[in-house]
Amino acid sequence: METLDAYLSAIHGTKSSTVWLADYRTTTLSPSGAEPEGVGDQLGPATRAFASQTPVLETREGQAMARLHLPVTAWGERVGVLSVGLEAERLPSERPQLEEIAETFAVALAAAYRRTDRYHLDRRRTGRLTMAAEMQWDLLPARGYDHPGVRFAGQLEPAYAVCGDHFDWSVNGDWLTVTALNGMGTGLDAALLTTLAVNAMRNARRSIPAGQSSPGDLADQAVLAADAIFSQYGGARHVATLLLSLNTATGQLRMIDAGSPRMLLVRGGQLRDMVLDPQLPLGMFGDTRYVEEATQLQPGDRLFVVSDGVHAAVRPNEPTFGERELSRAIRSTRLQPPAEAISSVMRGLRDYHAGAELADDALIICLDWSPRANP
Repeated sequence: METLDAYLSAIHGTKSSTVWLADYRTTTLSPSGAEPEGVGDQLGPATRAFASQTPVLETREGQAMARLHLPVTAWGERVGVLSVGLEAERLPSERPQLEEIAETFAVALAAAYRRTDRYHLDRRRTGRLTMAAEMQWDLLPARGYDHPGVRFAGQLEPAYAVCGDHFDWSVNGDWLTVTALNGMGTGLDAALLTTLAVNAMRNARRSIPAGQSSPGDLADQAVLAADAIFSQYGGARHVATLLLSLNTATGQLRMIDAGSPRMLLVRGGQLRDMVLDPQLPLGMFGDTRYVEEATQLQPGDRLFVVSDGVHAAVRPNEPTFGERELSRAIRSTRLQPPAEAISSVMRGLRDYHAGAELADDALIICLDWSPRANP
């Protein structure tokens, strides 16, 4: 961080810089390191830059200084914001380079998370993670992906005590594979089960011999993962899982509902449930075989995946969140990108609980697909 500040000052003439990091809920930004004097005045504009994913410029009439707030985003995952102060007259010439630096810094910051605890500490100023949550967050891949034709984001709550819910994804060629999981139990038991399940799925994806099946084939992956879980727990524990594989070039979607979370499709402004043939959760029985289903997405389609902690959330003498409020919350996100859409739905869920801590893990995934533009 100090190296970045020195570089910006020496090369681009900035007078100050602040790096804001998003917390685990992606609802709050905190300055990395010691809080500089007067940094609180920057929070509002920095938050707007983070939410909109576009630069926000602060200028004041009659003042020579300006402040530019730049999203720090790595391959679609929102990390934070870089705020820099510089002379307003230098802004036109320096702005393109500063935007490029923010993009490069996002990649460097993502790598730094694996090598130091400094930025982990900055992200959790609003709360302490339980041991189970620590395991889950370390296991998570990036929480967003942005590529021509497809945009994806996912979020877990309660972020500081999440237990068994999880999601995972990978890209191999034209195929984006996404899994949403809900392990049995609570606390460390659920976290250990889910850790095994996620790594079993990853091992299955990476173990299918080249030429025998494409990265988009899910049935063999589900069998290998289910066998690994059954061999460890003997059927006493299992993992409800939704497996998806999307061809990002054609829009072909392959699916397996292994006791899965709920999936909803937004198409042409209309929202409907995607009801699949239910199959056994991973690890419930030995030698289980799975069958894929397939559908064709249309340009502009949006998929939501929500766990039972979302659609089945209840409060006394009220319909469940999924009966009425969920569809309302999803429809309100029509113009929002996936990362902001899931934040909006999660806010709706927290409002439904009237500020009380969620009683169950909540997982939300949002995925947009459109055909790639011709080069």
